[in-house]
Amino acid sequence: MSTPDAPLAETIAALMPQAQSDLAELVAIPSVADPRQYPPEECLRAAQWVADAFTRVGLRDVHLAETPDGSHAVLGHRPPPPGAPTVLLYCHYDVQPPLDESAWNSPPFTLTEREDGRWYGRGAADCKGNIVMHLTALRALGDDVPVGLKFVAEGSEEQGTGGLEAYVKQHPEQFLADALLVCDTGNAEVGTGTATVTLRGLANVVVTVDTLAGEVHSGMFGGPAPDALAALVQMLSTLRDPVTGATRIDGLDCEGTWEGAGYDEERFRADAGVLDGVALTGDGTVADRLWARPAVTVLGIDCPPVVGSAAAVPATARARVGLRVPPGTDAELARAALTRHLTEAAPWGARVTVEPEGTGSPFRAATDGPAYTALGTAMREVYGKPLAFLGQGGSIPLCNVLTSAFPRAEIILMGVEEPRCQIHAPDESVDPGEIEHMARVEALFLREFARSGR
Repeated sequence: MSTPDAPLAETIAALMPQAQSDLAELVAIPSVADPRQYPPEECLRAAQWVADAFTRVGLRDVHLAETPDGSHAVLGHRPPPPGAPTVLLYCHYDVQPPLDESAWNSPPFTLTEREDGRWYGRGAADCKGNIVMHLTALRALGDDVPVGLKFVAEGSEEQGTGGLEAYVKQHPEQFLADALLVCDTGNAEVGTGTATVTLRGLANVVVTVDTLAGEVHSGMFGGPAPDALAALVQMLSTLRDPVTGATRIDGLDCEGTWEGAGYDEERFRADAGVLDGVALTGDGTVADRLWARPAVTVLGIDCPPVVGSAAAVPATARARVGLRVPPGTDAELARAALTRHLTEAAPWGARVTVEPEGTGSPFRAATDGPAYTALGTAMREVYGKPLAFLGQGGSIPLCNVLTSAFPRAEIILMGVEEPRCQIHAPDESVDPGEIEHMARVEALFLREFARSGR
């Protein structure tokens, strides 16, 4: 028996070859928003591609707006029919660097369909897959878009430099809407329609340790000469419990619990690619550790490489440390606690400098409004089961900026990503079925929300 949205589903299915072509063109643009790694012209090229594509699907005044960090946001709109609500559609076109290209089984900037049916390439899921989801939903609706639309594609989300957040504060009227679809997350698993209702914030720092005026011969001076790299390693080791590996930062509550849907440990091990015999770090449930507690990660270390290193005592060493901050914890206070902990952990009187790199507050969505009701209806229609609610360990600082600017607006985090996507890692991929299904969810949501009379 056909469902009420059967024609829409057929239309979107017929649009999937175009979706694949769109994604291939987007993935081919290495839009890494770091001029130290890729030319800024690549981000501009991606921004213009997005602007042209959304102009063709009926948005008006689509243009590039320079934000305070030098990146460009793509902005556009479509006026609402009389009495209809307005929905903001968010995505970002910048991507993570590919990391070790030799770890990819296909070129990172070439969209490649493999035997498992997934489409592989950097940004295929995060977040160019969500751009294509928006395009496919709007193509399916054609001229019959029942709500007003505002559109923004961010250009520096992955770098965390805050360009769009600052721009929103300067121009809030450009983003005012009744519901905000922040499409930079996804489903708990393929086939389970999910809204992310909490996000951890972040507090990143760069810590530098100095012990000597310069490197000295390890044979002549090693032993009494304080090794800066060894000091740094010792400091970093104090950030975790020596037995369980749980994050332990003085002055920070690291014992929170998660009350929502859980995350099966075996599934997590498979999703994260944990090697056989390697234990998960921390204690409590996986969901506790992912969504309700701080999590520290050593993101990078500057030190002599193995190949080419000399027999010398290191005089200086530096590390980039990332801290994910759960809802209920102030990100600035968390950064201060991390800074204090690292400074006090320094051995041998080593000189320590801790530079703040960036912070972002955690987020919790209110889920009792008409937009979530409409989303629940759309998800059930497409996936045949109730809308699931999950937390996410990642951070989207923009959500808090939007909440502050528009406290009455409903913010929904959703998208095409799911654990098998391996976002930020080699061999990132997207399930094309999720693009198809979530485009259908989005189109149905716009119809349902229009009926809410908001």
